[in-house]
Order: sequence, then structure tokens, then C-alpha cells
Amino acid sequence: MKPKLFPEHLQEMQRQIEGFARELGLDFYPIVYEILDYKTMNEVAAFGGFPTRYPHWRFGMDYEQLSKGYEFGLQKIYEMVINTKPAYAYLLEGNSLVDQKTVMAHVCGHVDFFKNNYYFSKTNRKMIDGMANHASLVRKHASRLGIEKVESFIDVCLSIENLIDPMSPYIKRKNEKEENLTIDSAVPRLKAKGYMQEYVNPPEFLEAQRKKREAQLAAKQKFPEHPERDVLAFLIQNAPLEGWQRDVLEVIRAEAYYFAPQAMTKIMNEGWATYWHSTIMTGKAASAAEIVDYADACSGILASSQGQLNPYKLGVELFRDIERRWNKGQFGMEWERCDDIAEKNLWDTKAGLGREKIFEVRKLHNDVTFIDEFFTLEFCIENKFYSYDFNDRSSNWEIASRDFKEIKEKLLVSLSNRGQPVIEVVDGNVDNKGELLLLHRHDGVDLDQGHARDTLQNLHRIWTRPVNVETLVEGETKRFRWDNTGFSVHSVS
Repeated sequence: MKPKLFPEHLQEMQRQIEGFARELGLDFYPIVYEILDYKTMNEVAAFGGFPTRYPHWRFGMDYEQLSKGYEFGLQKIYEMVINTKPAYAYLLEGNSLVDQKTVMAHVCGHVDFFKNNYYFSKTNRKMIDGMANHASLVRKHASRLGIEKVESFIDVCLSIENLIDPMSPYIKRKNEKEENLTIDSAVPRLKAKGYMQEYVNPPEFLEAQRKKREAQLAAKQKFPEHPERDVLAFLIQNAPLEGWQRDVLEVIRAEAYYFAPQAMTKIMNEGWATYWHSTIMTGKAASAAEIVDYADACSGILASSQGQLNPYKLGVELFRDIERRWNKGQFGMEWERCDDIAEKNLWDTKAGLGREKIFEVRKLHNDVTFIDEFFTLEFCIENKFYSYDFNDRSSNWEIASRDFKEIKEKLLVSLSNRGQPVIEVVDGNVDNKGELLLLHRHDGVDLDQGHARDTLQNLHRIWTRPVNVETLVEGETKRFRWDNTGFSVHSVS
């Protein structure tokens, strides 16, 4: 179904909302709106906002879930916005004018975040064209090889799409020339006159330098030379893939990197957009007749569900807390050293730095650093946070603790690496047999053995030789393995 033409009254509303947003300091790319009925909205949402993506059965499955959720009144998509330049946003046909105003203000916040947050600075702003090119490439291979063969390989690739290094786009590595090292000729010596050589460069010193150079040479002979966290890139470069398989894996990797910053900043991004739609609507855009309808809609956005973290709620409350604290001067050495609770409650230096501070936070942080720096004890108590766990006796999820350190630690663990285990390639030729060895960087949470089994099976299909991953299981080093005989677990001495 073709998108509806954007009505004149909504165009005028867009100009008004964007004018308010710019007056308040937001800086965003041009925004192109399309208005969709709920079926088309679900179709676009199933494709992650990109209707031009490659064909695959999972998009149809996502569409069915979204459609049933809408029909049963369990969920409703009010808007979608895409990180491109210009930004594309979709509005749901049938929303009230108050809802459309709120959505436009919310979108302004998102696009400002996309443009200015550091973790979006490396993303492809022309990804709509990129997705279309990916789809064309996949369809070309499917028409030649058959859709089932290509889709089956896409299934394998999607099962490992999280094995990337989301921080790699922000790391600058030196482009150093490889040294032609030999052990003897390259042993460094201290400068000294001939008669002083044996004193300045004694044999034990030269032997230590020789061993150091041997270690350097051994490191250069490793494959890979250093642990490689971007497993997909390693497979693309080194696995025995056919040309079409390499194309498909490159598509999956490129799209995984495009979506990675959104997962890394979900709380901040939604909190920032919510902060600004609230500021714009209550301060400028909503009339007296509209404010009750706005408040009713906003309450649904910020509502907390039992046992589930609401990123909109946590994000906006943290931004508001930061603004309040910096407006009152509740930061810095003097504030931290104050132990008088009564004095802290009355603390107000009239610093007025709140708005400046939240713009700085929006620019520099991701969810992990945002929570780590600004989720304070006072904020935790005021907002009544707690950790919960499953009680085997009652067969219910129950409050486990209200301890601040435990709550913050669990929150950070759930956000680190987007809640995924950190896996690295440490050896692509184990014992000179062509086997692949991965390492799980253990963070206190054991690998799920069922997931590990399925992942190793799919990695084996790509690598074609046995695949292993070392991890800790209840404090003991284990090696999970998949080879031609299937899955096995071995202890590592």
C-alpha cells in the first residue's frame, strides 16, 4: 500500500513544532514525514523501519506479531523515526491531533540525538539506499541459487549477528608497517663505547632482550595476532566461504553495525525524546483544551510494567534529575564532601547550568556511562528502584533487594555489550589443525549452554572445521565444542 499524502494541516503543525524545538536549542536534520495506516505501519516496523530490506521469513513473523498485538489492543505503534539524512518518520493514520503533535515533538528529540550523539557519528546516514542495495544483492543470489538455500544461510548469519565489536568504529588504530624482525639482529642494545660494552650490555641483559623479541615474533605468528572481537569480520576474511555467502555475511554485518548504536543508547535516546516532547507540549504547543488529552497519552508512555524496565521513564527521569542538580549546583567536590542530609536537601547555589549540562550529556554518553555516572543513591531511593529474582518456592518473581549497589550493578550488567556475552576469536588454527577457538570473556554470568550449542553449530557451518569456545562454568574452565560428531563439553586443565 502506498503511503498517504502528508496533509497541509499536518505540514503546518510540523513547521510549528520544529520552530519551537529550534527555539529551545535542538539541532536536527530535515525530517520527512509519511502517514501510514496501521497495517502499513506494522509492515514497515517489521522491517525495522526500512521497507526496502532483503527478503526473509523473520520479517513476516515480526509482522504477524505486531498485527496481533494491535488487533488485541496489546500494543500500538504511534511513530517510527529512521537515523538518516534527511531523517524519515512515520505517523499513524487515525491518531488524534494531540497525538500527532506529541509524536512530532518526540521525533525532533530523536533526530537531534541521532545528529549530535557521539555514538551515532559513525553510522551510515544513507542507509535507506544501503538497505535497498543489500536487498537487490540478496535477491540476485536467491534468483540464481534458490530462495531456500539463501534464506537458510541468512538464518545461520542472523544467529551470530551479535558477534561484532560495537566499539570498533570509535577506535583509531595506527597504520604501522610490519617490521622484518629477526631474533639476533633486532635485539636492542644500549649505546656505549667498545670498552664499556660488557658492562653496559651484560649477557643477562641481552638474553632478556632476546626473549622479549622472541615473544614479539611469536605474537606475530599467531592467527589472529591479537584476540579479535569482531567475529563476523574474521569469518568474512578467513572462512572458506563462496562468493555469495561472503556477500550475505557482509550484508548482515553492515546492518548489525548500523543498528548497534540504537541498542547502546536506548535509554538515553528515548529519555531525551520524551524530555523534549514533554517540554515542547507543556510549555508551547499544547492548548488548554489539549493538555488533558496530552497528559493521558503521556501517562501511558511513562507507565511502568511489573518486572520490566521502561527506558522512556528511566531516561527522562535521569535527564530531569541531572537538570535539577546542575541548576541547584548539586555537583562537584564541595557537594560530594557534604555529609549533612538536611544541608543537602536545602542546597541551591542558583548555578542554573542544568540545560547546558543535559546537552553535554546527550552528546558524549551511551547508556552504560549514562547510568554509571548519573544513577545516584538519591535517585535510586527517590524513584523506588529494586532488583527482583525468581522464587523457586512460590514460583513467582519477587523483590530480591533494594540495595543501591546491587541494583546499579545488575542494571549495568544488563546494558554492557547490549546484554550479550563478549566473545573473541583467539586462535584460527588450533594445534595447526584449522580449528577455530573462541573465548568467552566471563563477566560473572555463565554462557547458556543451549544457546552456545546452537551458535557453535552455525559457526561450524561457516568455518567447516571444528569450532570451540572456552568459558567458565561454575568457576571451572570448560571448552564447548562442535565438530562432525556434534556437541561436546571438555574440561581444560
